[in-house]
Parts: sequence; structure tokens; C-alpha cells
Amino acid sequence: MGIDSFCSLDGSDPFWDWNRTWQTHNPDLTPCFQNTVLVWIPCLYLWLFAPFYILYLKRNDRGYICMTHLNRAKTVIGFTLWLICWADVFYSFWERSHGAAIAPVYLVSPTMLGVTMLLATFLIQYERMKGVQSSGVMLNFWLIAIVCATVTFRSKILHALNEPASVNVFKYTTFYIYYTMLLISLILACLSDQPPLFSQAVKDSNPCPESGASFLSRITFWWITGLMVTGYKRPLEEKDLWSLNTEDKSQRVVPQLVRRWDQECNKVKRPVDKTLYSPKRAARGEKKDGQPIEESEILLAKTLQKTGEPSLFCALCRTFGPYFLVSSLYKIIHDILMFVGPEILRLLIQFVNDSSAPTWHGYFYTTLLFVCTCVQTLILQKYFHVCFVTGMRLRTAIVGAVYRKALVITNAARRTSTVGEIVNLMSVDAQRFMDLITYINMIWSAPLQVILALYFLWQNLGPSVLAGVAVMVLMVPVNAVIAMKTKTYQVAQMKSKDNRIKLMNEVLNGIKVLKLYAWELAFKDKVSAIRESELRVLKKTAYLGAVSTFTWVCAPFLVALSTFAVYVLMDEHNILDAQKAFVSLALFNILRFPLNMLPMVISSMVQASVSMKRLRVFLSHEELDEDNVERPAITACEIVDGAFSWSKDDSPTLKRIHVRIPEGALVAVVGHVGSGKSSLLSALLGEMQKQEGSVSIKGSVAYVPQQAWIQNATLKDNILFGRDAKDSWYQKVVEACALLPDLEILPGGDLTEIGEKGVNLSGGQKQRVSVARAIYCNCAVYLLDDPLSAVDAHVGKHIFEKVIGPQGLLQGRTRVLVTHGLSFLPQADLILVMVDGEITEMGSYTELLGRQGAFAEFLRTYTNTEQEEVEESVGGEAGLLISELLSCFHASAKSTEAARLTEADKANTGRVKLSVFWEYMKAIGLPLSIFSIFLFFCHHLSSLGSNYWLSLWTDDPVINNTQPNREMRLGVYGALGLTQGIAVFCYSVAVSVGGILASRYLHQTMLYNVLRSPMSFFERTPSGNLVNRFAKETDTIDSVIPSIIKMFMGSMFNVLGSCAVILIATPLVAIIIPPLGLLYFFVQRFYVASSRQLKRLESVSRSPVYTHFNETLLGTSVIRAFGEQQRFIRESDGRVDHNQKAYFPSIVANRWLAVRLEFVGNCIVAFAALFAVMARDSLSPGIMGLSISYALQVTTYLNWLVRMSSELETNIVAVEKVKEYGDTEKEAEWRLEHSTLPAGWPTTGHIEIRNFGLRYREDLELAISDISVNIEGGEKVGIVGRTGAGKSSLTLGLFRIIEAAQGEICVDGVNIAELGLHELRSRITIIPQVPHLNTPKQCWGKLLLKVMHYNISLLRKKVTNYITKLLFMGSNNGIKYLARALLRKTKILVLDEATAAVDLETDNLIQSTIRTQFEDCTVLTIAHRLNTIMDYTRVLVLDKGQMAEFDSPSNLTAKKGIFYKMAKDSGLV
Repeated sequence: MGIDSFCSLDGSDPFWDWNRTWQTHNPDLTPCFQNTVLVWIPCLYLWLFAPFYILYLKRNDRGYICMTHLNRAKTVIGFTLWLICWADVFYSFWERSHGAAIAPVYLVSPTMLGVTMLLATFLIQYERMKGVQSSGVMLNFWLIAIVCATVTFRSKILHALNEPASVNVFKYTTFYIYYTMLLISLILACLSDQPPLFSQAVKDSNPCPESGASFLSRITFWWITGLMVTGYKRPLEEKDLWSLNTEDKSQRVVPQLVRRWDQECNKVKRPVDKTLYSPKRAARGEKKDGQPIEESEILLAKTLQKTGEPSLFCALCRTFGPYFLVSSLYKIIHDILMFVGPEILRLLIQFVNDSSAPTWHGYFYTTLLFVCTCVQTLILQKYFHVCFVTGMRLRTAIVGAVYRKALVITNAARRTSTVGEIVNLMSVDAQRFMDLITYINMIWSAPLQVILALYFLWQNLGPSVLAGVAVMVLMVPVNAVIAMKTKTYQVAQMKSKDNRIKLMNEVLNGIKVLKLYAWELAFKDKVSAIRESELRVLKKTAYLGAVSTFTWVCAPFLVALSTFAVYVLMDEHNILDAQKAFVSLALFNILRFPLNMLPMVISSMVQASVSMKRLRVFLSHEELDEDNVERPAITACEIVDGAFSWSKDDSPTLKRIHVRIPEGALVAVVGHVGSGKSSLLSALLGEMQKQEGSVSIKGSVAYVPQQAWIQNATLKDNILFGRDAKDSWYQKVVEACALLPDLEILPGGDLTEIGEKGVNLSGGQKQRVSVARAIYCNCAVYLLDDPLSAVDAHVGKHIFEKVIGPQGLLQGRTRVLVTHGLSFLPQADLILVMVDGEITEMGSYTELLGRQGAFAEFLRTYTNTEQEEVEESVGGEAGLLISELLSCFHASAKSTEAARLTEADKANTGRVKLSVFWEYMKAIGLPLSIFSIFLFFCHHLSSLGSNYWLSLWTDDPVINNTQPNREMRLGVYGALGLTQGIAVFCYSVAVSVGGILASRYLHQTMLYNVLRSPMSFFERTPSGNLVNRFAKETDTIDSVIPSIIKMFMGSMFNVLGSCAVILIATPLVAIIIPPLGLLYFFVQRFYVASSRQLKRLESVSRSPVYTHFNETLLGTSVIRAFGEQQRFIRESDGRVDHNQKAYFPSIVANRWLAVRLEFVGNCIVAFAALFAVMARDSLSPGIMGLSISYALQVTTYLNWLVRMSSELETNIVAVEKVKEYGDTEKEAEWRLEHSTLPAGWPTTGHIEIRNFGLRYREDLELAISDISVNIEGGEKVGIVGRTGAGKSSLTLGLFRIIEAAQGEICVDGVNIAELGLHELRSRITIIPQVPHLNTPKQCWGKLLLKVMHYNISLLRKKVTNYITKLLFMGSNNGIKYLARALLRKTKILVLDEATAAVDLETDNLIQSTIRTQFEDCTVLTIAHRLNTIMDYTRVLVLDKGQMAEFDSPSNLTAKKGIFYKMAKDSGLV
């Protein structure tokens, strides 16, 4: 039975009829086709997908949704549809029983449809039970059903109008009800149901709307609109961000990868039998000297041995592969749809050529084109969404896995990777994977696109396509060579950049010295020299970039030219008509993308494989054996016959360790530096490789390391360390650790935030916090690694008595204390003496003294030093000093914080002002800027010209199967292409060179402005901000901005050009372009507002991830000792999730934008085609082809334009930041133009200070006031006073680091305020208080020779060797400054506390040098040690910023004033 007789018994109803459906002005499908194909398509769809869908739902159960009105309505309509179908079937049977001849189709089709509707109803209920809020499968089913039914619906209405007599009322009625029900079902399917019971969304305060969004909202990314609206109204804040979806959170993602990785590791390990010798103590037998006899027993153990490397790639594929495969499916569909555009273009040109074709064909093609481009858009964006989410999960997983691994690797493994390298694994390598994931599909997709494009091109132009392909293939190696070259230049540029930043760091750290010595210009030249070499490399890169842009932009044209030339010249009967030319151009445009992407993807893969290897190596590192320490033990701590090393292959650091510590004992471990005391504690913690013996510990352990490890948290959190707060115990602990006075000083008490690595605490405070943390944890065993060495002697004593000692808080606990403090030893229950990694003696204090062994010698060595230490520890003043320092620190911390906040805010307010762009154009130079824009214009004009010429060529009349003017047409086409190429190359070079000129100018002015700023500016501005300007912002100006400008201008001209062509071809489009342009502009502004803020939130939340990781790496031993690994893992996961919370909306916002922009583009395509169809009579095929092929590219250009404009806005901020420092206050001029200063000034060194005073800031009191002093040339004057009396302020005034607020200073009769700063500062010399700037060793060599030249006659050889040694070790910057002073040999020398921080021998050397070498100079010394100035001519005593006394030391002593008191304190009187 054929299909025709299936539809009608007499065969009167054919299945298909061309005359009825296609070659007619009013098309319609045959009833047979309507009753079969149109009914079966939706049924087939649902039955095909249902099994897979049911399986999927079974696997992914999201919970149970209660019955809602929506669900009831869906179910009722489903049943109604089923009933309608059955009604049709029964009606057919009824008709048959009444003798009518009914074709089988009227029974089969409704039955099929009825069963399908029943399946649909079942699926609706099953979805509800499995927690599906909105279903794509069902929405598509209803959509297909309604589309198929609409054709029938139109047909039935036409039939009813044309032949009212033959209408079957019952069947028509049921069909209209059926159609209405379908419509309602479709509308209901668009809505979303309520969330399942107990789902995350119900519990969450701000859940991600994605899971509850309807299918339509999900594919168009409508669900993010709420956030975008908020972002448009006001800048987004952290509280606006949604929680992450459960499947994206660390706690879900990381364990999956870790589990798979462990499986991979276990695959490559195989068990091997291994023989071990274990020493065993004999129960009784002892040798004569009381040592037990040793025996050994042989053990057979199974150990695992590696047979190969585990594959991280497999682990990643198994974890993320299944989800990622979905994206590959999307990509295939998208790639196929890409070729629909050119194919429809071909049909449209054919339609214009064929005047007999019915008009509706054109509208049909237009609609088809619009639908295809829209579907293509949705699928592409869904593809990218899947890729980015996979990338995000991948990063989360890698960061989590690396973090977990870092907590368990051995010390030997730790040595192979630095902290920086491990942090790089998390930041750089994880990022590389994220970047690659988006494009990895191109590996198979690019060849597929190329093959399809070539197939269609071959269909179109035959073998001449090969010419074009050859050109493309030739371009690939050219681009590869350029990429390689660019890479080598990049490395060279990075090297110069690193050197420049290093030098800038030094300059900024030592800026005070630079100013005191008037060295700004010398260092400016030095930085500029490095900068110039950097710019030279940049210039080379720019030329390469120009060549690469040239190939990238001209490739499509060259390909088209070569193909068309070969095609028309090969055979004169080959006619280039519009269809061939423009379809080929459209295909060449498609071909361009994969060919350019392939090299990029391959290099990206190479990078990712390097990263993969680094990650694999790190994740395969050896882990600490948890069985190193046995628990529980019989005694508190015991090591039996232990030998320990830091790694498997090292010789043992500790050997023959046999120690047993009873519960509650206080054990002191002593020994020289490097004797293995800290290693012993590490062995007890299980941190070392156990080679022999056994270690056991009873109960929980607390550990205080030698270097205190402080977290970046509040002081209280540092002490609580994750335990619950118990106030009374906390107070006791803080008091016992002598932290109460510190808490009073700190601005927020115990809630003060401690900076990274504890920067705002002194060494002693850090150590006390570390001890407090251990005590608070209330453990059974305390391992204390020399905690008292970093604190003052009296504080140490206090802590020992209140905490560690027999009467302290820890009495009754087991305490193992490594110490150098001998005063504590008599109170210890047991002392272990260590020499070279062995315990040589143990016993109580009295026992050991009696033995006269290593312990007694140790005591003798350390007794002398300790007495000195005790004498030197100061009481009240130290406290005062700390409080002063801290108050200063907090004042400065507050101000830097204020500064930092204002600077952060500058970047984030609204749009970038046009003035910034104007500034940048001025930096390039206006003529060059205008010339570049002109070149852009030329390029696009010639590009349009060549394509317009092509359209004219294709419209040439055909005479005798040939086109007469083809050589001329081809020549002009080629010439236009050549013009285009030259313009591209020129503008590329112009923009790059302009960029380099701009970056040179901006960097130079910034450097000059920064160096011209006064000291107060550097105190206010954090050096990090300044370095950032010289590193990050300068880099942006150097390499990012020029390339973005090129792309931005290119995209802008492309869009304008396309619109122009479409307007010329079909002027009617003018009605549509303005509203679409407005929509485009609105969408773009809307997006940029949110996107910019999301980027900021993401980068702000990224650094805490790395800070926490850094911190963890430094404190792994402490974290492991306290057993806090899980808490830290949770904290790290939380921070990663917090970061991804900002990243996720930003990737969705990109998709949101892309969908909307591409929709605008698709509308332009549709309208261009629509109006072309409407004006087909007046349009030539060439112009129509030109118009639509341009329209097809508009979407891409629009996308780029938005991307580039937002990138340009984000990056041009760098120019604004760099220009900032031009407007800050500056110092006085360095040199005055008309200087009247005599050549040898100062000749005598006579200083007169008249009524002098100065203040540090406008809003502060005078720091010193009313000082009047007259110092003769050659006098030696000491300046003394307590801290903060204004001693240093006076020198700052002399050097005009701070300008005078009152009075004046005259040197040799010249008022220093009237001189240029460099004239003044270069003629007087200072040895400053803060030694910084390290100059290279070679300079020191030359300098030394000069110093030796001065000193050789006067100092003994030994001392000269000493100074040489000191200089080369760089151990004492004071001496370097002394050497500098000797070199300058000026008449006035200022010593600012230069010798306070050196030992006595060096001090004497410096003093004798000054006395001999500077005997005819005026010397001003700010002294800490009064003994250095007792032989000076006079002494100036300052008190509270005013002059208190001024006379010779002997007279002042006799007066018994302030000076006498100070001298008495120092023991000089």
C-alpha cells in the first residue's frame, strides 16, 4: 500500500504536489502531507527524546515539587488533548460503521497523536516529581506541535472559505479546540514552577535565579536582567551578588577531582614486598656499662611502588568531560548552521535574477534567514556559557586540589617548589586552563568548518578555489613566524621591565636619601635609559604587529582576488556572476576565523600542557606519613631509637634519639645553634622523615614555632584560632602573655586587624600572640620552640613565671621548651642537651652541673652574653617607644588607608571623561592622531570600493557566454586591494608608533612629576600604588591600549561601512537603523555599567584567595600541629567561592549582551533582505549580494565594537591614573636659572639659624619653633634630646626637605631659602638615619679605592680591611654613607644617629675617621650615645621642639640641667 492510498482509498489525495506548494502565488500543502508528516513530526520528536530524558531525570533528582495550579492546568490540558484525539478516532469508527469509506490515515494519525499526548502528560508529572521547574524538552515539543498545526490551521481556513460545502463540522471543531489547547500548553510551558521542597533556593537568602528560571529565560539569559537593572541604577555591591549554584561550589567540585586523581595515582602503583630490620629492646640482658643489648627482628612489609606517572588529563576529563561534551554538541549544530547564511544568500540572489519566481519565495527566504541566525545566536551563546562554567569549575577544582595538597606535602617536596611557584599554580596555571577551555573545541571544529567551507566553495567555483586555499595556507606559517618572533621580543621586554621596576622600587624606598643627596636627576636618567631599551624592543614588536595586522586584514581579500583571478582567467566562459562572487565572499569570511584561530589554540594548548605537567608534578609530591607519630601513647611523649632526616635521601639530621617524657613534666632542650633542637620538636610533630624507631605522643598537641606565624585576621581571632570564645579563660591567657599593655596601645584593642605576616606588630608582640594561641587551645602537650628569644628579658621572665614555669597556667601539662635562657633551667624537671643531632646528656639541672660535660660548657658560653642582654633591656622607655611607634604607625596606616580608598574610588565612578582621550591624543601628537584616523578612513573606503566594484563587475552583461571587460575589472579590483593593504600597514604602524610616543611621554612626565614631589607626598601615598603606576598602568599604556584602539577603530568603521552599503542598496533600511542603533546603544550602556563593577568586585575578591594561600604555606606546620587542616580548607574553599560569585555573573552578563546584540544584528540582516526582496525590480543581483553579504557580517562587527569600547574604557583609565601626579604639589625648583652662588660655597661652613620653626603639615602644630643658634665654621656640634624632641626635624629644615614655617637659616651669609634645592643639597653632606638605596657593587669598588686613598695613611691596615669587608657584605649601610661623605668632602657634615645601630668597634672607627678627615668642617651630630659627643665643641639640647640648652659639654654638665640628667643615665657622669 503506497502512501497515496494510505491517505485516500481512491488515490485522489497525493502526498506531494509541486504545483500546489511551490510554483504558485498562494501555496498550500496537500491534506495527505498535513495528516501524516505534520502530525508525526512532534510525535517522533517526543518518542525519540523521552527515553533519554526519563533516564536523565532519574539520575538528576532535584527534589519533589508540590502540586501547583500551573501543574494542574498542564495536566488537565494534556488529558483534554488526549481526549480530543480519541474523539477523532471514535468519530472515524462511527463514520465507518455508517458505511463511509475512511482512509487508514484518519485512524492511525489521531491514535498516534493521542498516545503521544498521554506520554506528554506523564512526562509533565514525572518532571514535577523530579523537581524540574521548567522543561526545555516539553517547550520544544509544544513549539513543534504548534508550528506543524499552524500550517494545517491556515489550510483549513482557506478550505472553509473556498469550499464551504465540503467542511466536516465535527473534525473542524475538534481541530480548532486542539489548536487552542496547544497554544495554551505552549504558553504554560514558558512559565516556571515553584522550587522543589528542601531545595537550596528555599534556604538561601539570595539564590541564583538560574535554577528557577524558565527555559526561555535560560536560553536568552533573561534571568540576569534583574542584576543588570540594579547595576545600571547604582554601582553593584557585594550584597547584590547571588550565591553560587550548588554544582559550582568548591565542596561539590573539588572532592570529585581529588577522588579521580587518587584513582589515577592508585592505578600506577603496584605492591612490592620489602624487608625491614626493626631493632628490638631485650627485656633484661644488659651490657656491663648499663646499656641494653640490641637485637633485631626481620619484618616483611608490602609497600607500593610507582610504575609510571599518573595522568592528570584523564582525571580532569573524567571529572568535567560529561558536562563539557554538551558544549561539543552545541558547537556541531552551530558550525552546520553557519553555512545556512551563504546558502540562503545564494537562493536570494537567484530569486532576484528570476523575475518569474513568486514574491512569497523572497519573504520565505528572509524569514528562514532570520530564524536560522537567531537559533545560531542562541546555540553559540549557550555553547560559550557551558564552556565558561566548565572553566570556572576547573579553576575551582585546581585551586582546591593544590591547596589540599600543600597542607600535606613533605618538607623535602616543599623545598622543590617555592611559595611563589605554588601560588602560580593556583593563579597562572589554573587561569590558562580556564582560557583554553573556551577554545579547545576549535581543535576539531576548525577542520570541520574548513572542510565544509571548501566543499561549498568547490560547488560554487570548482578547482579555482585551490588558489585561494593556497594563499590561506601560506599565511599560516607567516603568522607562526611572527608569533615566535613576538614571543622573543616579549621576553626581552619583560626583562627590561623587571629591571626598571626593581630600580623604581629602590628609588621609592630610598627617596629620602635621594632628596638629601640631590640624586634625583641621576636616577631619573638611569630609569630613562632602561625605559629606552624597553621602548626599542616595543618598537620592533609594533612593526611585527603591523605585519601581522596586515596579513590578518588582507588575507580575505588576497584569497578572494587569487580565486576570482584564476576562475575568470582559466576559461573565458567562466562568468563571475553575483551568486558566485558574493556566496564565495561569504564563505571566505567564514573560512577566515578557523584558520586564524588554529595557531592560537595550538599555542594555548602547548601552554596548558606545560601547566598540566607542573600541576601533575606538584600533585604527585610525596605526602607526610600520618603514621609517623603513634597515638595514643603510654607516656606523654616518647621516641625510641629514632633517626630522622628532612627527606628520604638525606643522611639523618637526628640520630640515636632515645627519650621518654613523663606526663606533666617541664623539659628544657638546650644546645648550640644548629645542634638539632628545633628538629627534635619537628620529629615529635611528625614533620620529619622517620628512618628508624618509633615516636608516640599522648593527647592533643600545641606548638609554638621559632618564627611566630601570624594570620591576617584580628588579634583575637589569632589567639582563638578557630576555637569557641571563653571570655574568662581568654582574659587569663592575654594577661599571662603580657598582652594587656599592647591591647591598650592598639587602636581597636584585640579587634585590631593584624596585617599580612603581622606587619603592625613588633617581633616580641608576634611571639607573645603565638604563645597565647597555644595556651588558649588548652592541649595536653606543649612544644615550645624558643618562644622567649624574641621578647625583652623582663617580659620573657614574666611569661615564664605566668605561663611555662611550675606555677604558670600550664602547670601539670607536658611542656617541651627549647631555650637559650639559662635563668629558666633550674626550674625544669628534665634537661636534654643536644650536640650535632644527638642527645648527649639528660637529667635535672643539678645532676648535669655535676657531670662537667657538654652542659657545663654550654653554660659558660652563654652566661656572659646573657648578663649583657639583661643590662641593656630597658624598662619604661621601651614601652613608651613602642606606644609612640604604634601611634605613628596607626596615624600613617589610617592616612594610607584613606589615600588608598580615594584612589580605588577614582577608578570606579561612571564613564571615563572625554578629556582623558584628548590627553592621550595630545601625548601621541595631534598630527599623527589625525593622520592615523585618515588612514583608517582610506582603508575602509578602498575596502568598500573594491566590494562595490565587484558588484558592478558581476552585473556586467554577458555577451556570447563571456564578460568583455574582465581584465580591466580584475585589474581595478586588484589595485583597490593593494591600496587597502598599504593603508592597513600604514595605519597599523602609525597607531603603534603613536602608542610608543605616548607611552614614552607619559612615563617621562610621570617619573619627573613623582621625583619632583615633596617628601610629604611619599609619606601619604603607599609605595604599592606608585609601583603599580610604573608597572601595571605603564604596561597597559605600552601594549594594551594601542592594540585596542586599532581593533576599536576597525570595528567602528566596519559597522559604519556595512550600514552605508545597506543604505545605498536599500534606502528603506533608513527607517529601521535609527531605532536599532538606539536599542544597541542602550543595551551597551546598560551592560558596561554592571560589567565594569562586576570586574572590580571579581578582582577585589581574587587577592584574598592568594593571600590566604600564601599565609597557609608559611604556617603549614602550625596548622598540622593543631590539627586545623579541615578548618583552613573550608576557609580557602569559601574564599574561592566568594571570588567565583563575582566571576559567574560577569560571564553571564557577557552572554546576556551577546544575545541582545546579535539579535540587533540579526534584525539588520533580516531587514536588509526584506527590503531587498521588496525592491527586487529596481535592484541588480550584484548590489543585493553586496548588501546582504555585508549584513551577514554586521553581527560580528557589532559584537566586537561593544567588547572593544568597554575594553577601551576599562584600559584608558590607566592614562588618567598616570596623569594624576601632574596635579599634585611639587617641591621648590631644583636649580635656579640665574644663580649668583659663588663656586666653592660654602667656604667656611658658618651656620646661622635665626628664630627658625617648621611644621610637618599645614594642619599640625609647629614641630620645632624659635630656634636661634650661631655655629662657627669648623665647629663640632652635638644635637641631643629625648625621642620626639625635634632633633631630626632640624636637619630636615637645613636640607629644606620641609620648608621653614618661620625664621631662616643662613650658611656663609646666604639664606638657603633663596637657593635651588640641588644647589643646597649637593653642597652639604648627611649620613642619614634611614639607610636604604643599594648601589651596584662596581660603584662600591671605585668608591672604596677613593676611601682607601683617603684612609690608608691614617688607619691601620686591619681597619681598612674591616671597612672593605663591611662594604662588600653590605652589612652596614651606615658605613656606606660614611664612604659617600668622604667622597663628597663638603664643608658641612650632618650625622643623623648614624652610629646608633652599629657595634662599638665600628663606632670608634667612624668617629676617628670623622675627627681626622673632617677636622676643618662643621659637623652636626644627632647623637644617641652621648659618649660620641663628649669631646665636641658645643652641644645643643632640644626639648619639646625648642632649644633648652646650648653650650660646651663640660659647662652643661656643670649646670646640672637636662644634659646632665641624660649623661647620668648613660653612666658618663
